[in-house]
Amino acid sequence: MTDLNDIALFVQVVRAGSFAEAARRLGMPANTASRRIQQLEQALGLRLMQRTTRRLTLTDAGETFYARCAEQVEALAQAADELSETGRQPSGRVRVAAAADFFSVGAMAWVARFLGRYPMIRLEFVLSDVRADMIGEGIDVAIRSGKTLEPTLVARQLGVSRFTLVASPTYLAARGTPETVDALAEHDCISAPQAAGRTVWRIDGPSGLAEVHVGGRFRANTAKAQLEAALAHLGIALLPAALTAPHIRAGELAQVLPDHGVEGLGVYLVYPSRRQLPGAVSAFIDFATKAMAEQGLLEPPPRGRPRREAAAHGSA
Repeated sequence: MTDLNDIALFVQVVRAGSFAEAARRLGMPANTASRRIQQLEQALGLRLMQRTTRRLTLTDAGETFYARCAEQVEALAQAADELSETGRQPSGRVRVAAAADFFSVGAMAWVARFLGRYPMIRLEFVLSDVRADMIGEGIDVAIRSGKTLEPTLVARQLGVSRFTLVASPTYLAARGTPETVDALAEHDCISAPQAAGRTVWRIDGPSGLAEVHVGGRFRANTAKAQLEAALAHLGIALLPAALTAPHIRAGELAQVLPDHGVEGLGVYLVYPSRRQLPGAVSAFIDFATKAMAEQGLLEPPPRGRPRREAAAHGSA
């Protein structure tokens, strides 16, 4: 008969990302944790994990097993916490994945308020414009943007982020202000690196969707770097309005073709578990949802549920 304690240990190892970290949290030797997972694999007749010197990777069977077991283990843990004195105050670590420029739009202020309210919670942010592997990297919550999301994730939509064209007044004074979408092809445009060389921008406007091939002398794979390039007068950038709004108000950037932009992308908080979230994770999700809405940087989300067809665009 399969030992339920070993199943709970397997869930903890996946969340921790290593035997050593899981063993530290549970107060046992790392070799004991490894041996018990091997016993679980033998009992199931399945290989759950691929072990290397650097990281653990779940097999297909391991991912399926984790998805089926994690919620049940969480439910049991939460039931125990609710009966204990310590369970009344959310505690523990919450790992959050977000875009590299996440703290460029005033997020640190509300993160500090969150930590002040919950002194027993620790936050770890993994910032990158590469979409995080939530299970492989031990991510509890990710902040993502896109039109579609993975069907395996639970999503709470925070709002909609619209992309607009911006450039510095200095650049526009030197090169002129484009009056049509086609005119962007004659300008230095700041975009992400593309294998094909030139980038295609598909831009909405009063006359509908227009497509233009743009190029430029500076490219970067993060929105933050593209913003800095626009501020340094290197060209026209297509960036989230939430990121550029403070610089437009300060006169450091100006809108280009203000009636044009890219259809708003949904911004979501996503997490793997569908119910029985750990208290610390649930507290962060609720606080972040309210705080990001109060910032006023996103348009209200549309009614209805987000579409779930494929992996989300954007980062985290």
